[in-house]
Amino acid sequence: MKIVVLDGYTLNPGDITWDGLKALGDITVYDRTKPEDVIARIGDAQAVYTNKTPLTKEVFDACSNLRFIGVLATGYNVVDTAAAKEKHITVTNIPTYGTAAVAQFAIALLLELCHHIGEHSASVLRGEWSSNPDWCYWNYPLVELAGKTMGIIGFGRIGQETGRIAQALGMKVMAYDEFKHLELESETCQYTDLDTLLAMSDVISLHCPLFPATQGIINRKSIAKMKTGVMLINCSRGPLVVEEDLCEALNSGKVAGAALDVVSTEPIREDNPLLGAKNVILTPHIAWAPKESRLRLMQIAVDNLRGFIEGNLQNVVNP
Repeated sequence: MKIVVLDGYTLNPGDITWDGLKALGDITVYDRTKPEDVIARIGDAQAVYTNKTPLTKEVFDACSNLRFIGVLATGYNVVDTAAAKEKHITVTNIPTYGTAAVAQFAIALLLELCHHIGEHSASVLRGEWSSNPDWCYWNYPLVELAGKTMGIIGFGRIGQETGRIAQALGMKVMAYDEFKHLELESETCQYTDLDTLLAMSDVISLHCPLFPATQGIINRKSIAKMKTGVMLINCSRGPLVVEEDLCEALNSGKVAGAALDVVSTEPIREDNPLLGAKNVILTPHIAWAPKESRLRLMQIAVDNLRGFIEGNLQNVVNP
C-alpha cells in the first residue's frame, strides 16, 4: 500500500518515528503541503494522512486510487466527508488521545492567571528582586483557588478530567452539558443550567465541541451574566468566543483574566483584538502536544489504517 502524509511536522517534528506506518506500506512524509500541491503529492496513493491540509471533492475526483483518509486530529472539518463517502473513501480521526494533556494544560493556564509565574520569574531575572527594598513583592494580584467555583462548559472526557483536577485543588465544580453522567455528581461537583453556571462561577473553562449552538457562546450577553472578576480558560475551539466582546470585557475589568490556547483564526491574525487586550495569556494551540500525547495519537493513527486493511474499522467519521 502506498501511503502519503501531507503535513506530518506538527505531529512529528522529529522526536517520534513513523515506523508504525512504514510497517503497513510504502510511506512518503511531507512536513507541509500547499493546497495547490495536494493532488500531485497524493498521486496514486491508496492512503493519505492529513492534519490541517484540506481534502476536497476535487482531490477525490483526481486521486482515483484513494481509499483511506486518516485525520491526525480529533476535528475532521478539513475533509469533505460527504464527498469522500460518495467515492467510497473511509475517513477516520483520533478521538481520545489528549484527554490528560489538555486538562493539565487548562489547569496550567489557570494557575498562570492566578500567579503569573512566568512574569515574576522574568522580573527576578531582570534584577528587580535583588534591587528591591522589600523582602518580597508581586506585580500582579495573586489568587488562591481553594473554595472557588469552576464552571465547565462541556463535561465530556476532557471537561471531566479538568474538573477532577480542579476538585483536587479544593475547588467546587459546576458542569453544563447536554448529556449528563449523574454518577459524577458529588458534594463538590454538580450539573447545572448555563445561566446559573455563568452567574456563580469564579472560573469558566470551555471544553465543548464547536457546533452552531455553541459558536460564540461567550459573547457580550453571556459575559454580562458573569461575576465581575471572573477568569476564562479556553483549550477547546477559538470560535466559541466572540473575541471582540471578550477584549472589551478584559479591558473594562469585567473579566479579570483570560487564558486561551485557541483563537478564531489560526495561526492568529495580526489584527486579532486579543493581542492588545489587558490580562490575557495566549498560547499557540499546544495543549494537545506533549510527546506522550503525540505518541498515543500516532499509535491510534496506525491502528486506524491497520484496522482498515484488515476489515476491522475503527474511528470512522463517515460510515
